[in-house]
Amino acid sequence: QVQLAESGGGSVQAGGSLRLSCVASGYTVAQSSMGWIRHSPGKQYEVVAAIDSAGVTTNYADSAKGRFTISKDNVKKILYLEMNNVKPEDTGMYSCARGQYYWRASLAPGDFDKWGQGTQVTVSS
Repeated sequence: QVQLAESGGGSVQAGGSLRLSCVASGYTVAQSSMGWIRHSPGKQYEVVAAIDSAGVTTNYADSAKGRFTISKDNVKKILYLEMNNVKPEDTGMYSCARGQYYWRASLAPGDFDKWGQGTQVTVSS
């Protein structure tokens, strides 16, 4: 069965950095795009970043561009999210997710069919 296990979340001060990891199993990671979806209280789910099946093409939400980097290791079957110069508004639960396609340019939560339980990121001022 598909399993997505996130880790790396925690509390960090604004301006700091954090790296989230997601260990994927139960499917062929190299055949699916993946992404990171954030949820904060009172806000809708937002796909912060996505990456194609090969781990080459990426796309980011405006809030993440220039600060976050998504990467995918198809050998280790791990998805990463490097978060740099974090801001308080980056606070939220970050879920690793499997996409339904090799690649899709849009950042729509509905394009992901399997989500992990998430890892909490809290950024303080």
